[in-house]
Amino acid sequence: MLNGTPSTAERIAEDKDQIELQAAAGAPPFAPRFVLDCHLGRLTALLRMLGYDSFYRNDLGDDEAVAILTVDERILLTRDRHLLMRKAVQLGYCPRSLNPADQLREVVRRFDLQDFRPCSRCLRCNTLLEPVGKESILSRLEPLTARYFETFSTCRSCRRIFWQGSHYDHMLNVVNQLRADSAQRE
Repeated sequence: MLNGTPSTAERIAEDKDQIELQAAAGAPPFAPRFVLDCHLGRLTALLRMLGYDSFYRNDLGDDEAVAILTVDERILLTRDRHLLMRKAVQLGYCPRSLNPADQLREVVRRFDLQDFRPCSRCLRCNTLLEPVGKESILSRLEPLTARYFETFSTCRSCRRIFWQGSHYDHMLNVVNQLRADSAQRE
């Protein structure tokens, strides 16, 4: 749209023209992937808890972060404003809060995140979790965990085991609150 009317790419915009771009019909939904700098470790775990691909290492240097976001087409999340100013950074954000829960709300709002897939990624290494039968991991479980839980997932990379313990309800409360916040904004 150009100045409120449909237009084609052949028309050249002039000073003070208002241009509105719209996504092509049938375009695949945007699936954001993030790279986070060393200052945002707790935010990383929260984004992974929601199911978002979030690359993080506590020793990640600025040059390496920029290289990763460029190659992998990721969004940079950083508290370093100078890093955001680099020419190679196409999309990034600097959370204002120092509180990880508030940072998560900021990122969810900023990028309009709604497609939450709770507990689908390993919180430690970012790998997608896979369901596993209790029998195949029984020898690795603590006795009370084996006794009270039936549904488990594992991480293929770091071999951690996940189940819906007391922390699961807390995580679902966080997800439900984010969904409620999103619904209020609409």
